[in-house]
Amino acid sequence: MAIEQGPPTADNPWPVALLGAKLRDWIDRLGTAWVEGEITQWNVAGGNVYGKLKDVEVDATVSFSIWSSVRSRVPADIKQGDRVVAALKPNYWVKGGSLTMQVVEMKHVGLGDLLERLERLRRTLAEEGLFDPARKQRLPFLPHRIGLVTGKDSDAEKDVKRNAQLRWPQVEFRTVHTAVQGERTVAEVTAAILELDADPEVDVIIIARGGGDFQNLLGFSDEGLVRAAAAASTPIVSAIGHEADRPILDEVADLRASTPTDAAKRVVPDVAEELANVRAARARLGLRLSHTLSVEADRLAALRSRPALASTAWLVDTRAEEVARDLSRARELLDRRLERGHSEVGHLTARLRALSPRDTLRRGYAIVQRADGGVVRGTDDLSGATPVHVTLGAGTATGTLEPDGPGPDGS
Repeated sequence: MAIEQGPPTADNPWPVALLGAKLRDWIDRLGTAWVEGEITQWNVAGGNVYGKLKDVEVDATVSFSIWSSVRSRVPADIKQGDRVVAALKPNYWVKGGSLTMQVVEMKHVGLGDLLERLERLRRTLAEEGLFDPARKQRLPFLPHRIGLVTGKDSDAEKDVKRNAQLRWPQVEFRTVHTAVQGERTVAEVTAAILELDADPEVDVIIIARGGGDFQNLLGFSDEGLVRAAAAASTPIVSAIGHEADRPILDEVADLRASTPTDAAKRVVPDVAEELANVRAARARLGLRLSHTLSVEADRLAALRSRPALASTAWLVDTRAEEVARDLSRARELLDRRLERGHSEVGHLTARLRALSPRDTLRRGYAIVQRADGGVVRGTDDLSGATPVHVTLGAGTATGTLEPDGPGPDGS
């Protein structure tokens, strides 16, 4: 059938075969392209290999096929999870309308390239301070519940739980099973970190894997996963268990354990050891208390042996002498005061006596009073023979007075 070459229109459409042929021509002109990615699927059937290659940074996947005729140009040890570079030749099958990527050649990514990329990421994260020891969180002394991120039914899970429960039987786990290698590792481990970090009952998170080769551990150096671990508010323990090529997760984790068993021992205290520590502390406290009491007893004995405290009689004697001196002084002061008082009383008595009418009478004077009590001061106070009462210096007398004439002053 002849294929029309003019531009397609509604009145002059292309046949499907023409479209397919043009697509094949365009795709053939692309030629072979070298691409890099991670093998996420690897199935062998009839000598051919059918698989998928995933971009190492973004979510993009392409299917590929390796015909038996080119298997010799593919290393025999390549497997799922490996990072490779492959020469892919796109091929459009017109009859089936499908596009396939045929592998012409495939090889492992050069270790130098991978290490360079990881080192570049390591430097970037270090410059941001994510490796700074000051930002690392202290692990709780006795976690109530441990978050565990690990492979399902893995030896790492068994090692962590067995050793933790041997050390502290009451410890609890919240386990999130994830892929620990392959294309799902980064997404699942990152999601597990976020999930456990959001759980307020989880006190610490252990990410455990039982070692592995460099290729299998690349997921634990993924930038997104590493940043999620660095941002977690719950302490993170990395127990990937690879000494030669440590993943970047080890650098940002709050604690790096050499193995899952080591993680359990460093996260959970040993109940027997802690009880021994308590007993030792009590013993040290008892010794210190005994020493303190002994020192204070010696000090008290030394104080009691001093002359001042050897006998208390001197205190009484000293105070008795002071009391006697004070009493004697008080008596002297009282006697002087009494003498001055007697002297003052005598002086005042003499003055009072000098001023007293009786004292005047004792000197020979008398007080003459009429019967009405009036004092006779002169003859004018008499009316003929007047009865009078006379008060003398010693006693009284009565009589009658008559005026003889005026007195010396004419009265």
